[in-house]
Order: sequence, then C-alpha cells, then structure tokens
Amino acid sequence: MASTTDTMGNLPSGFGICTTIPDILYLPELVFGGLVWILVACTLVDPANPQGWVMFVSVFCFTMTFIWMCMFALGVHRNSGGWAAADFAYHGMAAFFYLSASVALAKVTLDKKSGLLFNYRLDISAVVFSYVATLLYFIHTIFSAIRWKSF
Repeated sequence: MASTTDTMGNLPSGFGICTTIPDILYLPELVFGGLVWILVACTLVDPANPQGWVMFVSVFCFTMTFIWMCMFALGVHRNSGGWAAADFAYHGMAAFFYLSASVALAKVTLDKKSGLLFNYRLDISAVVFSYVATLLYFIHTIFSAIRWKSF
C-alpha cells in the first residue's frame, strides 16, 4: 500500500489535474476570478485607484492561473520539487493579492451605497466572488505547501 506522502509528492499532468487536490481548484479559481473581472468591468470604475487594482489582480490572476494550469496539464514541470515550490509561491501571492483587492473592493462598494441600485448589486456580487476567489487561492496555497513539503 502506498502511503499518503508517496502520492502527495507527485505533480499531476494531463487530466490528472482534474482529479487531484489542490489542482482541481484551478477551474473554480478561473470561474470566480473571471466573474470578478467581468462584474467590475461592467460597473463604473470610480474611484479609479482601488478599482484599477481589483481589475489588475483579477486579470493577472486569471491569466497566470490559466497559463499555470496549461503548464501543469502539459507536464512541463517534469515532477520537479522546484515546480511544487513555485506552485506554492504563486498561489500564496495570488491569495494575498486577492485579499487586498477584496478589501479595497468592499470599501469602495460600501462608499457607493447611494449610487445606482443595479451597479451597487453588481459591486456586491463582485465583492462576494472576490472573497470566494481569495478563499480558493488560500486553500490551494495550503495544499500546495503540503505537497511541496512532501518532496
């Protein structure tokens, strides 16, 4: 019987990324990150500074997660411990970025209570999805750290 550390020390490739923790979280990260991107883009980006940061984080993390997922699916990592460390570092950074963007978006949304009701609802939805994306990236970070330590 294989122990848990034997299976955790392997980086999946191909369709294996759809069946292993934490790699199964790539798709929900893309969905919720894309929803944040779309919802913030649909509203009036005012004030520009915090909303611009939210847009940067959502577009950057969406793009990098997609590229990262493709690299894992193609097996570019060749089951290297360095890639496991990079996976941990990337998802930790993305979780931190999303947390900072979520807090900024929540602050801007609370300040816009007196605006249009439709835009306010879009902003509330963006805040909720942003915190969900933050949670997904954080969970991915934890499981990536466990996998990295097993190498």
